[in-house]
Formats: sequence, C-alpha cells, structure tokens
Amino acid sequence: MIRTLKEKESKQVIANNYIGYLGYIFKNEPFIAPITYFYNPEKNIIIGYSDQGHKINAMRKHNKVCLEVAEIESIDNWESAQAHGVFKQLFGSEAKASLHEFSLGIKHLITRKEKRHLNFISEFSSKISKAEVPIVFTISVEEITGRMRRH
Repeated sequence: MIRTLKEKESKQVIANNYIGYLGYIFKNEPFIAPITYFYNPEKNIIIGYSDQGHKINAMRKHNKVCLEVAEIESIDNWESAQAHGVFKQLFGSEAKASLHEFSLGIKHLITRKEKRHLNFISEFSSKISKAEVPIVFTISVEEITGRMRRH
C-alpha cells in the first residue's frame, strides 16, 4: 500500500537521516546533487555546507531549492520525503555556529543509527579537512511532503 505521509512523519524522515539529494536550478535547468545535511526541527531549517562551485553559484542566483531523502529497504518497503525551501548563505560567527550545530547533529545521528563514535567532522566529510573554510548555508523549510509504501 502506498500512502501520503503526514507532515510530522515526513519531518521524521528528514530528521532521521543526514544524506539527501539537493535539487536546484542552474541556467533554467534542474540539477540534483547528493549532500550531507542536518535538519533542525525546532528552527525548521536544513544546514549544509559546500566548497565554492556549481551548486553554490546556482543557489545564490535562484534560492528556491528542495531536498529529497529516502529510506529504502526494498521495492515494497520505503519512505521518501521532500523539503522545499529557501537557500541562505551564512557568514562569520553565524556560519561557524551553524557548522558546529551541523557537526554535533550528524555525530549524534551516526552514533545512534550506525553505532559508530566519531570524534571529528572530518571523519565523515573530506571537505572539512581542507585548509579553506567551507561555505555554510541553511535552507529555510517552507513545505515538507512525503510518501511511503509497505507491503
């Protein structure tokens, strides 16, 4: 049976994961890129980061984006949620604080879901280990929807 998830269930799918697919527009064409993210349900924001490049340039020009997250066990057992929102690049102390929140959130999720203990953000992200500071951003969530199938 396939059914639409309630908003609370869709938020749970987003909150219980840390890898999703970011959808954005560049030169009037849709693009999708995998990202590591953290969802803060109290603030209703998604925190992410990236090096300077294609997706950052695209989101600066067209800030309406979406994030798709799926938990797939089999063709008959899956959940999928999509968050639509607005990209905002962060700077200075706000960027540092958000990157810290991101790293603590991801560490907690990995510890809980994968039973692994991480000491540093660089253990799950190669971008952080570089000398330059990554570009930190948020997506202010405007809508979350989802679907599921159980056999």
